[in-house]
Amino acid sequence: MTRFDLVIFDCDGVLVDSERIANRIFCTMLNDLGLSVSLEDMFERFVGHSLQQCAAMITEMLGRPPPDTFIPELQRRTAAALSVEIKPIPGVPEVLAGLTVPYCVASSGDHEKIRLTLGATGLLKQFEGRIFSVLDVEHPKPAPDVYLFAASRLGAHPSRCAVVEDTPIGVRAGVAAGMHVFGFSASTPEPRLRSAGAHQVFSHMRQLPGLLSM
Repeated sequence: MTRFDLVIFDCDGVLVDSERIANRIFCTMLNDLGLSVSLEDMFERFVGHSLQQCAAMITEMLGRPPPDTFIPELQRRTAAALSVEIKPIPGVPEVLAGLTVPYCVASSGDHEKIRLTLGATGLLKQFEGRIFSVLDVEHPKPAPDVYLFAASRLGAHPSRCAVVEDTPIGVRAGVAAGMHVFGFSASTPEPRLRSAGAHQVFSHMRQLPGLLSM
């Protein structure tokens, strides 16, 4: 595969099946705060945002900041559930085993969460030394910072990078970085990914190697 010099994977919803678990807990806690939101609302409003962005959105929805204990408790409950329930996205281990170009992960999560989810799914060893978080850069997605940072650290020109993303926010970040973006539509409707600028959209991870080599 010579089309790309680097493949950059988002983490949640792309490498690991974490988003439904995390957002189930998040949804319950928001309802406990008095915000009437559904799991579908969570995917529409919050998925793809950093925790800091989510906190700002909660403040706007409530008209006041959430309690100081809210974010730490959300992190604690989420970590506990993920450590027990999380699995890799189907096809990911096989795809990683067959890739012949360098790859890394660049996520809106913090390093602790990324390492937790990759570790619990047996994927951490494939990404050691190539894990990049939104906390490493100034601006979160949809700004391109984390993708450009990953490319710079690994010596790849943005035009030779492929991004694999499952959210419109992440897609926009990859496009803004000048990279070729593959939208993963297993959990996100294809039209939303295309309208965000995804160059190609696919629904099962086993399709990715063929797309990378086209």
